[in-house]
Amino acid sequence: MANFALNVTRLGFSLLQAVSPDLAARAAFQLFCWTPSARPKGTKSKLAHAAGAARLAGAERFTLRLAGGRQAHAYRLNGGARGKRKRYLVTHGWGSSATYMAELISMLAATGAEVVALDFPGHGRSGGRFLHMGLAVETIAAAEARFGAFDAAIGHSFGGAALMVSAAGLLPSVAPVGGDRLVLIGAPSEMGWLFTDFGRMVGLRPAAQATLENEVHRVTGRRLEDFDAGAAAGVIGRPVLVIHAEEDKEVSSLHARRYGAAGKGVRLFWANGFGHRRIIGAAPVLAAIAAFLGGDRGVGEVPDESIKKDAEIIPFFELPARRAAL
Repeated sequence: MANFALNVTRLGFSLLQAVSPDLAARAAFQLFCWTPSARPKGTKSKLAHAAGAARLAGAERFTLRLAGGRQAHAYRLNGGARGKRKRYLVTHGWGSSATYMAELISMLAATGAEVVALDFPGHGRSGGRFLHMGLAVETIAAAEARFGAFDAAIGHSFGGAALMVSAAGLLPSVAPVGGDRLVLIGAPSEMGWLFTDFGRMVGLRPAAQATLENEVHRVTGRRLEDFDAGAAAGVIGRPVLVIHAEEDKEVSSLHARRYGAAGKGVRLFWANGFGHRRIIGAAPVLAAIAAFLGGDRGVGEVPDESIKKDAEIIPFFELPARRAAL
């Protein structure tokens, strides 16, 4: 937030908390779930959006209906009666859309696979300005119900965490997504730090902060601490490729190390030099994903003792990052 807007927001929450911490927390949750405008800002963003839109111009488009009248958008490439082939799902990060994932989507489609790419609610062509993890997982389930089981799923940032939450069946009311393999790119391993940082940013006091975090349970049926995607990676029983840049300034590389320490089924691929956003279209990353989806067990590295040590000494609720990354 700009300084002036942030100061006004803090003042508003200070006054509201004095009246009712519960009301302040509910208002904070609505603000927390408020998504950025789908319109690209800045020259680089506009150019990337235009290039991505051109790549997806020939894709089929679908609307996925969700509970409460909400909806999501899906693109599909290589759909229809084309014979037996792989089917892949692609999910984007917070404030992004399938358009910004177009290089990855095109690479997957070039293999002949059927590729479904989502715009979560509040993003891209889906419309609205509201999203939380429960809605993202519901969207993933709706895509599988509409298009059939996926052989693999690839997600960036928030979209990667949503895939892991879905695959592990962490939401009691939503069927877990299937698939033989998962790829997580620059993805957070849990969500607690998001709420902590957000509460500090808007000036929530302890009572309102606790109620804010309890909103997660009210909305999703699970408590905030249950959304531990890092731990889930080790128990879902399928190969997971975690791709991260060690210099990522938006989602700390410690999240990748937590994933890597989860079990032998998780492999790490360090894509250093590509940061948090350029990583999704980087040639070495695309090559690693293609090899992993093709069954190459040599992609990435087996978790070593240093990774396990890092994960053990850093509690998941202390992992640093910025919400804007998602």
